[in-house]
Amino acid sequence: MPSRVLNGIAASDGVAIAESYRLVDPDLSFDKVKISDVNAQATRLSAALVASKRELAQIKEHAIQTMGEDEAAVFDAHLAILSDPEMIRQIVKQIRDQRVSAEEALTVVTDSYVKLFENMQDNPYMRERSGDIRDVTKRVLAHLLGVELPNPALIDHEVIVVAHDLTPSDTAQLDRRFVKGFITDIGGRTSHSAIMSRTLEIPAVVGTKEATSLIEDGQPLILDGIHGQAILQPTSTERQEYHDMAIDYQTQRIEWQKLQDKPSVTKDGVHHVLAANIGTPEDLTAVKTNGAEGVGLFRSEFLYMNANNWPTEDDQFEAYRTVVQGMAGKPVVVRTMDIGGDKGLPYLDMPKEMNPFMGYRAIRISLSKTAIFRTQLRALLRASAYGDLGIMFPMIATLDEFRSAKRITKEEHQKLLDDDVPVGDPQLGIMVEVPAAAILADQFAKEVDFMSIGTNDLIGYSMAADRTNERVSYLYQPYNPAILRLIKHVIDACHQEGKIAAMCGEMAGDQLAVPILVGMGLDEFSMSATSILKTRALFRRLDSAKMAVLADKAIHAGTNEEVIKLVDEFVF
Repeated sequence: MPSRVLNGIAASDGVAIAESYRLVDPDLSFDKVKISDVNAQATRLSAALVASKRELAQIKEHAIQTMGEDEAAVFDAHLAILSDPEMIRQIVKQIRDQRVSAEEALTVVTDSYVKLFENMQDNPYMRERSGDIRDVTKRVLAHLLGVELPNPALIDHEVIVVAHDLTPSDTAQLDRRFVKGFITDIGGRTSHSAIMSRTLEIPAVVGTKEATSLIEDGQPLILDGIHGQAILQPTSTERQEYHDMAIDYQTQRIEWQKLQDKPSVTKDGVHHVLAANIGTPEDLTAVKTNGAEGVGLFRSEFLYMNANNWPTEDDQFEAYRTVVQGMAGKPVVVRTMDIGGDKGLPYLDMPKEMNPFMGYRAIRISLSKTAIFRTQLRALLRASAYGDLGIMFPMIATLDEFRSAKRITKEEHQKLLDDDVPVGDPQLGIMVEVPAAAILADQFAKEVDFMSIGTNDLIGYSMAADRTNERVSYLYQPYNPAILRLIKHVIDACHQEGKIAAMCGEMAGDQLAVPILVGMGLDEFSMSATSILKTRALFRRLDSAKMAVLADKAIHAGTNEEVIKLVDEFVF
């Protein structure tokens, strides 16, 4: 049988060669029936929740032994979901009001939560949290139905796990002595399973769409987590080729790790800041172990998404202070509440809009609900007394929006001073994701302290293309000369006024884009923590003067593909 290549998303680097192990869930279907004894169903639900908590506590202990306290902390979130009084109240209410079984009520309520998180297309971190709810729901449902979930901990020989999706509890039970990697139908680089795979240092390819339909149990398999591919039924030649690649990669990783505490400099000695994007204070472990020089984007919306009501000033202050103190003097940039678009809140009555991505969201909400905005600003200003904290406003389109946000910030700053509350003097910047702001960057640069380019939205808005829509996804072109010109204009405008030009979109860690951005003179690259050492190593191969020539050629090219060819010629 000839080999076949299956493409997906490279979630964790590395190469594995082993036979496949299909991790398939049992049948969790149930009949929808009207019930008469609602109290009995509520009791069944309570028993299933208790049993699930007991199992998760055991899995957490196993995870602590295999991966450490920080990575096992995900199960605290799972246990919190099982203890969420609001969710349990809704499930019981569904049982009583609709007179349905505990299974159906559980599914109806948790599906609504899953849908809420899955719709957050421009925030991969929050979108992937839907997997946590699915994982917990599956466990409770299994107890209600009296069936056993598969136990990956029983794997006792070298395999590559094949699954539709790997939940955090599945991944926590993997024994890295035997599990050499995994491949899934769905998922992304920010899913908990992908994060854990990087912690376990095993390769992972996710989002293949058809791994479980094409790969049989026990089938010979090569997993290429570097390029996001799997080779089914590999030939002996392919086996040898990838065996050599695996050795080369391990050698390279050892070299990268030596750069953990090294400066991020190019071949000719030009320094660029390498920072990390984070979603929660728990992400600091990866930030430190990968040698980040700061936090370039702290997405504050997790505080709002993980709450049943508006988080208090003190709750926010504790989270911000934890990160600022944890970075021990290194800069931290916090983005103010970026709610709206695909990120709704159950306690915020949002208008129904034809196009929410271009509607009431982010700074537009903050400026219209100033009491909520002021609460967040006070928490940030208080946290700024504990280190180097910058405040960044998202979705700014006009100078008036920035001026209003700045005015409110200054007002709250003065109030805190009047009350003898310790505060710092944080820099105020904007996230450049609206094309109008990019075009007017020369004017913004006169008033802001810094700009950080959010390429995910900037590309989508500039190309009028939703990258999650498969029919137009080909238009999501990060190397398109039109996009590169906007980026170059922003960088030049910042430098003209002596301001910092940063980038916190996915493009900042893109190995094809980095050489161009170096040539443009981008000051700060903020990315996933696991991309930092790899990017630092790339910096050391780049000559700034040569990259400046590349950048000039790229912005004068005609197509996305022409730019890719230029990078290959200059760098790879």
